[in-house]
Amino acid sequence: MKKTSQLIGLASLGLLMATGGAACAQTMKVGVTVPLTGPAATIGIGARNSISMFPKKIGGLDVEYQILDDASAPTNAVKNAKRFLGEDVDVIVGSSTSSSALAIVEAIAGAETPLIALGASSRIVAPMDDKRHWVFKTSSSDSLVATAIIKHMQEHGIKTVGFIGFNDAFGESWLTEIKTYADANKIKLVGVERFNAGDTSATAQVLRTIAANPDAVLIAAAGTPAALPHVALKERGYKGKIYQTHGAATDDFLRIGGKAVNGSYLPVGPNLVWEQLPDSYPTKAVSAQYVPLYEEKFGKGSRTTFAAQAYDVLLFLERAVPEASKKAKPGTKEFRHALRDALENIKNLPANSGVYNMTATDHSGQNDYSRVMVSVQNERFVLEPLEK
Repeated sequence: MKKTSQLIGLASLGLLMATGGAACAQTMKVGVTVPLTGPAATIGIGARNSISMFPKKIGGLDVEYQILDDASAPTNAVKNAKRFLGEDVDVIVGSSTSSSALAIVEAIAGAETPLIALGASSRIVAPMDDKRHWVFKTSSSDSLVATAIIKHMQEHGIKTVGFIGFNDAFGESWLTEIKTYADANKIKLVGVERFNAGDTSATAQVLRTIAANPDAVLIAAAGTPAALPHVALKERGYKGKIYQTHGAATDDFLRIGGKAVNGSYLPVGPNLVWEQLPDSYPTKAVSAQYVPLYEEKFGKGSRTTFAAQAYDVLLFLERAVPEASKKAKPGTKEFRHALRDALENIKNLPANSGVYNMTATDHSGQNDYSRVMVSVQNERFVLEPLEK
């Protein structure tokens, strides 16, 4: 397909897309760090795939992309980000996990270079301060997604909930959010268990959770590791409802979990089920263009919310770069400042992951259109009735 070939920008990891070795004055440099190996690889690979579809020109500027693997480790993500700063990139993208994105936020504070994060934690962009002044993100914040889960629990009569989450920044952020909204809606948290992304068993955590006899269990994990406690709950005979976060919204999760994940609920980005959305849904037209192109290149059913969130970075840049280039040339401090300002002024941008309206105090800029609830039926995601 001609349209597909025009979008393809990267052939392999680390390929520089500019025609020359050194960036010229009219070339913008984009540094990307995502997990291509390790426990979060299923998330990062989708992001890498989408970025490989980015065009070689944005807003009249040539663009040079460099993608590095952070191997699912925050220390590597920080090392990659610092490398990009040493190469005078105009914007950094990544990483895909909250723990790595948060580590980058801390590590590059004061560098005055825009960061577009792909992680979910609301702490990546809030509360606003001097560090987060330079940080934006495309993924739905866990705070926004948590409200959808709690509302669904209320509608299904859930009074008590157990929590099994990652022992990292992602899990901690989710515990904070779910406890806040559960308490506010008179849903009691009856147990908190943690596990690591690289663990091979969560039996002990599952047994303690079942012993607390919750009406439902929320698993706060990302990628295929989210299936580990889920399968164990089913194997141990748990009969209550099981919820996952949007971190589990991948076909790999369905494949690893198999029949055990049928009947579960989770919030997902609307792109994942765009065919099931009404035509009036504001993100549907964008996903109707993007998802078929993505699946033509990477295989039927290969879509993920993480890939879509990465593609939305392009939509950000298509809005912001023309404005920034009116004020300065790429490769300069002035351009980076202008790009940051333009990102902060994005308004009414329909994308795969929602409709963005950035402000000086909100660098996520999303609303309820950014997530829909689905159930898993016959090992596929099925849209739940939309919120009124």
